[in-house]
Amino acid sequence: MLQLILHLIGDYLLQSDWMALNKTKCSKAAATHALVYSLPFLILEPSLAAFLVICITHFFIDRFRLARYVVYARNIVLQPKKYRYPWKDCEETGYHKDVPQWLSLWLLVACDNTIHLLINWAALTYL
Repeated sequence: MLQLILHLIGDYLLQSDWMALNKTKCSKAAATHALVYSLPFLILEPSLAAFLVICITHFFIDRFRLARYVVYARNIVLQPKKYRYPWKDCEETGYHKDVPQWLSLWLLVACDNTIHLLINWAALTYL
């Protein structure tokens, strides 16, 4: 439970507008956000390796919006063939461009958060 709370603090309470608006366009903004995001995890006294995994993976996931690739891959695997679309029609969020933007964005945020939580848990548990 504490890991979830620290994730929410780092990803939402401590993220400035500048970080949120620029982290997918600018490595400096993404790195700043990843570091600020990771700092609350220090209260758990993680190993250096765990802390670095949390920080570095957060940078790459957010900077390159990697969750959209997970969403797209999941849709390719789980959708019937007639609902499998080319990447160019899904590249914004991983969902087809005809999915309402508000819905595809919130589903992408849920996927992104799930990925972060899984990585954080694994790092804190095994490193």
